[in-house]
Amino acid sequence: MHFVEETIKTLVISLCPMASSALFIRVVLNNKGGFSMVSEKDKTVDLRGRVFTCPVQGKRTTFQLVDEFGDGKLYAGLAYEVVDFEGFKYSGFLDSSGMGEVVNHFAGPIALTMLSLYKGLNDRYSGLMEREYYPLKITELQVRAEHTRYFNKDGSRTPNNPALLLTNTDFYQVEVRHLVEHVSHLPPVVECHYPPSEGARQLMVKHSPRGLCLLGSRHSILQVRPLRALRPLFSTDPQFCALNLYQLALMATLSYCPFGQAPSKHPIHQASVSFKHVPSSGNWFGDALAKYKQLGRVDAGQAQAYYPLYEDVAYSRRFEIVPFDPVLYPINQPRQGPEQESPAKVHFLDDRGDIIDTDTQAFATHSDEIILIAVRGTSELGPDGLRDIDAFQVPFEEGKGAVHRGFYEAAKKANDFATKYLDKFHAGQKLLICGHSLGGAIALILSEMLRRRLGFDYNILLYTYGAPRAGDATFVQAAESLVHHRMVNHNDPVPSVPAPWMKIKPGKPMPGVGIRFREVPAEFAVYITSVINVDGEPYAHHGQLQHFMPVDFGGNEVSQMLWAPGCETLAQHAACSIALAQHEGLPMRGSLIEQAMEVGDHFMVDAYVPHSWATLRRWQEALANTRPRVTGREVEWVDEMLARIEAQVKERRSQLSHATDPFIRVSQMEIGALLSEAQKIRTTRDRLQTLGLHTVQLKDVYGSCAADAQGLAESVERWQANSENTRIEQLAMAPKGLTMAELDASLGIHVAGAPYKGDILDVS
Repeated sequence: MHFVEETIKTLVISLCPMASSALFIRVVLNNKGGFSMVSEKDKTVDLRGRVFTCPVQGKRTTFQLVDEFGDGKLYAGLAYEVVDFEGFKYSGFLDSSGMGEVVNHFAGPIALTMLSLYKGLNDRYSGLMEREYYPLKITELQVRAEHTRYFNKDGSRTPNNPALLLTNTDFYQVEVRHLVEHVSHLPPVVECHYPPSEGARQLMVKHSPRGLCLLGSRHSILQVRPLRALRPLFSTDPQFCALNLYQLALMATLSYCPFGQAPSKHPIHQASVSFKHVPSSGNWFGDALAKYKQLGRVDAGQAQAYYPLYEDVAYSRRFEIVPFDPVLYPINQPRQGPEQESPAKVHFLDDRGDIIDTDTQAFATHSDEIILIAVRGTSELGPDGLRDIDAFQVPFEEGKGAVHRGFYEAAKKANDFATKYLDKFHAGQKLLICGHSLGGAIALILSEMLRRRLGFDYNILLYTYGAPRAGDATFVQAAESLVHHRMVNHNDPVPSVPAPWMKIKPGKPMPGVGIRFREVPAEFAVYITSVINVDGEPYAHHGQLQHFMPVDFGGNEVSQMLWAPGCETLAQHAACSIALAQHEGLPMRGSLIEQAMEVGDHFMVDAYVPHSWATLRRWQEALANTRPRVTGREVEWVDEMLARIEAQVKERRSQLSHATDPFIRVSQMEIGALLSEAQKIRTTRDRLQTLGLHTVQLKDVYGSCAADAQGLAESVERWQANSENTRIEQLAMAPKGLTMAELDASLGIHVAGAPYKGDILDVS
């Protein structure tokens, strides 16, 4: 409080020497942050906006811009303008230490601005300033602030600064927006320990509506908050990596949230909008990350925090939410009526209420390297359920083959949204597209529509989670060059629809049992032809499968593998067993959301996100210990199970080939399907063995981000600083125990990973 009292005393004396006698003048700081002057008769006179009859010139005020380390060199040479209490203007340039001064000005506070726009040679800044849609007013001050760093690694305000050691000095923690004219593209204000003087601001409002107001005849240290932002880390490499697996699982989940803009209804008559709703994509990219605040919630009901890996970037390189400024951008003006734009219209698709309402939602944002598009999955039982079961095939107008009509209609809406966004902001960036469930199917069709857009050559990378089939074999073949990594959780039934086997009643009812490793049902091969599409498949899957597979060692000991099995037995058996257990073996499926309600493995927050997180942790562990992503023990267990299934399939094929019972209808197609599956199981076993030999590399875990070793190390350190990411979790760790081969290797008898005499070989 003594600082405030001293400031008030100095202020009054500098305003009018006649008031310097403390015998008959008292100054009161009111509860609204304003100043009042009280005479000996207790008559109050409000000082705000007053022009005194005794202005005094010849005053000198100095100030210095510094970073959070107390260094002002980065601000050297910046042009500044000052308006004094009588409205006179002054200008100058900061010296080599970031110091500026105003001499011979009139008594009272001053208003400081730094309005010079950036005129350098950096193409990134020039591109943002000159782009056709939402060009930004980037100042030289902003560029300098983007090159400073936080004193605290988490971006929190430091209560100390070397400048505080100086005497007779005012100290303020300020932001770029305090000193420039156009602020709609800048981050919201962050709380601080030493805010700018509100009293000085009130006194100067008549003379200077903008700028940072300082008390006159003093020296002020202005600690400028670094203009840095957090950006979710993504790999742009087409190769699958654990980083993208986890990061895009979070983004796909975030697509279920609203955009979170307030106000959201158009036309908007306010001068600005905000993004306070948590969680929401608007809050993520338009508020929290722009203020360097880490977020770990992507679902309103989320119990466990899941933080992405973030990288520290210059503010202008963050994932952008466009500014809203009706003065600067005519398209933001409310007189535009239904055509008025706001960030919600630019970044968020929600076609509910449109003439053609497909109930499709998605969000998009972009940085200088990536345009991210996330498509929402099944959310509402009514419209989403109807679209899910509308499996009638229609021609894919943009290319070859046929696609699911319900998914296609939604993809057309998503395509209209995406192309408008790309026309505004695509400047050669990689397109990262993701979606879960229904959203994954829409994302696949959308990606192929964008890939085939005439006159454009987008570089697309697609990740989907629990997505159903969306097109026929011709569509899939024509889209072969689209890079698509398709995640499937082991007991998720949705990726198995739509499929012909759902309409096939097996020869005899089968028990609804899943496959427990080492406990393969003896009857499993009997319905293998129902798993395999023996009559041809109107729908087919696209993309490289990545399969979350539990490995049950018994005794409550379970681990998890992420790999790409090559046989239908593993890819679909769980869904088949669930389906076959219903309606006397005739699985009459409803909408995808009804299936999802029955199977927890389909959900993002309860299944795909934690499994993706656990996979990232396991691969990080394997990287640190220079070993494969799976252990020899897991390989041994899974291979034994596959060997048993392979033997059953071959035996069943032999039985059908030699059947003499006329009541057993056997076709060469069924026999051929069993033979094909036996061969695929052999391929799967070969893949499994190879997987156990491949030592995890940095690029396997982090993709293209591995190229920036220092930046990656900082991101991983920031991620591990959250205790949630280092907690003990069984699926995030390799299982304990050694195989016989590994035990021999530890004794020097055998080389780990080499063929072992106990390995199960071909049983043909």
